[in-house]
Amino acid sequence: MSAVWRASRAAVKRRRLQTFVIGLVVLCSTTTILLALGLLDAASGPFEKAFDQQSGAHSVATFDARKVSRDQLERTAGRPGVQAAAGPFDRAVLDISEDFLWMPAGPVTTVGRAEPGGRVDRIQVVVGRWATASGEIVLNWPNPGAPNPKFLGTKIQAEGAPPLTVVGFATTMSATAGAWVSPAQMTALHPTSFQMLYRFTESSSDAELRAGLAEATEGLPSDALTAQQSYLKLKQAYSASADSYLPFMLLFGVLGLLVSVLIVGNVVSGAVVSGFRHIGVLKALGFTPNQVVAVYLTMVSVPAIAGSVLGTLIGTVLARPILTIAFSGTETGSAIVETSPWVSLTSLVGMIAVVVLAALIPALRAHRLPAVQAITAGSTPRSGRGLRIQRMLGGTRLPRAISLGLGQPLARPGRTLLTMAAIVLGVTTVTLTTGLTSTMVAYADKADRNGAPVVEVRAGTAEHKDTLPKLTDAQTEALLRSLPGAKEVTADAMIRVTMDGGNQALFASFFRGDPPALATELVDGRWMDGPGEAVVGPAFLAQHRKKVGDRMALAVNGRTLPVTIVGQSMVGDARTLNVSWPTLTVLAPDRRALNYTAVLAPGTDAAAYVKAVKAADPGLYSRAVDSGNTATRTVVSFATVFTVLLTIVAALGVFNTVLLNTRERRRDLGMLKSIGMTPRQVVAMTVTSMAVLGLAAGVVGIPLGMLAHRLIVDHVGVIAFPESMKDVWHASQVFGLALAGVTIAVLGALIPARSAARLTIAKVLHNE
Repeated sequence: MSAVWRASRAAVKRRRLQTFVIGLVVLCSTTTILLALGLLDAASGPFEKAFDQQSGAHSVATFDARKVSRDQLERTAGRPGVQAAAGPFDRAVLDISEDFLWMPAGPVTTVGRAEPGGRVDRIQVVVGRWATASGEIVLNWPNPGAPNPKFLGTKIQAEGAPPLTVVGFATTMSATAGAWVSPAQMTALHPTSFQMLYRFTESSSDAELRAGLAEATEGLPSDALTAQQSYLKLKQAYSASADSYLPFMLLFGVLGLLVSVLIVGNVVSGAVVSGFRHIGVLKALGFTPNQVVAVYLTMVSVPAIAGSVLGTLIGTVLARPILTIAFSGTETGSAIVETSPWVSLTSLVGMIAVVVLAALIPALRAHRLPAVQAITAGSTPRSGRGLRIQRMLGGTRLPRAISLGLGQPLARPGRTLLTMAAIVLGVTTVTLTTGLTSTMVAYADKADRNGAPVVEVRAGTAEHKDTLPKLTDAQTEALLRSLPGAKEVTADAMIRVTMDGGNQALFASFFRGDPPALATELVDGRWMDGPGEAVVGPAFLAQHRKKVGDRMALAVNGRTLPVTIVGQSMVGDARTLNVSWPTLTVLAPDRRALNYTAVLAPGTDAAAYVKAVKAADPGLYSRAVDSGNTATRTVVSFATVFTVLLTIVAALGVFNTVLLNTRERRRDLGMLKSIGMTPRQVVAMTVTSMAVLGLAAGVVGIPLGMLAHRLIVDHVGVIAFPESMKDVWHASQVFGLALAGVTIAVLGALIPARSAARLTIAKVLHNE
């Protein structure tokens, strides 16, 4: 074994550049694959684990207390198909007219429970304690981590209810309520409905859940069930944001993996071909065929292990901030969003295994080669390979250096295909990144009002102990419009609402004045302009199974109003919706706008506008908004960095191929120089041999890159790009991309070509 290691170490030292290339490719691939697997794991594993630990409810059913009795609901727990049940619990909706803690005003679904445990939906108290006496309430905490204990003791005042003191914060993966009180306190809140929590023996699909609930509630009045919530909907909402990043991360991970296989196969194949005599010497010295294979596998394993270890470490460090971004705005409950140990282990071991397997096929050639044949084998390609094509090219009017260069790739067709495949992946990546950059820049320009200065203004509230504004809502909007430089002003108010009698709170933003930035680029429908109209994002439509034109019932402050979805915006998560201001005057007529967005004319000093707002009303808090778009910068930066790495790797693959070709053809180069070929002609011949591969790779790689771009932009769940932002290709752009493959090939071939040009006839003859 020590002899194998010494021979492998010597091979690594002889091929320092190839070793560096393999290590770099494996590092990049390992990092990207780890991030992709981490997102994939976090999008499902943590939810299921936390849901099972809390014995989450497969279905949360709400019943009208006037149409069904408590005894009738208790009997449903013993129906066939019901694995476990909890309840009935009294349920009421508290209408809170003022913003409280970190949440906007609006309805809060409240349930009376004596204790947080039970057979179904074991609620986890994260701060404080459970509500056991009258006047106490526990609020739902849907975010990761725990709230500040200083919030305990906060008084909450709901309309028509006694003041309630917050004694704890709790979380539930079943999203059964926004708050809980003791059964005794619930009596004073005048509940109007019951809540039942079910776990079914069959629960893997919506059809099975509907069938289980129908069987459990068989015999009850047909209109007693007013609402039901599926855990599959919660699971989908949990992973929606992360799922949007998966196509992007997986695609780059696969590209990196393919490049790794191609580069490793090319390096080992070249090492075997150029080292025939070395293989023969090893076998003559007593190395067995298996030991010879082990030498080449060890040669690639050293950089592969180093790259995998570094890539795993880098990926593990990057995983936390990326997961934080991917799950921002998502109700995670008690689920711990982090990468599992198996992700790091799989990425580490898997990449090493892929590299070894990629090297095994060309290494087996050394296994089969007899020692005598290996020692006596020449280093030039076998005669006749591509000779007919070379003769045809020689008969053309092309310069002799060019015709010889065009024929060279045919001498080693296997190596040529591997090199061309690496260039194809490089061109594909460049095309993909170009398309993504164009799409994201168009999106950022629209979101940022094409770079116009933007100032956000917030009205102070008593709940946050800010200075209260001295102007009314209408006066504030008029003031902002009258200040120098103001071009557009949008007022909005956010309140909590419930939809179709559900338990989960939605956050509705009611707009007045000029439409917000993205309203001018809707994917479907139109912007709202009348009462009872709403515009929602793609995630809302997907998770609530709605489409443009559907109606839904929004409830707040005891008032319910049917609302029609009239348009789909480009962005928006499943918990938010945009509603017309006239709708707010019906649901909450006393609510004023708390936020204003002022778009300024180009060239206006945003700082001066901020000072003018403060001088006019100290109760208005304003700030200039950064025109940069974080999502755009993140996607473009990641894609650009990865593209540069893959382009460098593809160029290094070309470098390796040309280096092997020139070493094999030293005798031919010496003969060509002896009959008058100049160094410039040698460079032209060598570069041409790769440039033709680059041109062919461009023809193949550009359509692949366009297809990859379309697949990504069509499957970003949190953003629905309009067609104008997807159709980003132009003739000049495509022509430039066609040169990308040629550029990669020329850059990779230039250095070894110049080295070959400096090769002297005497040196070649001396080596022979």
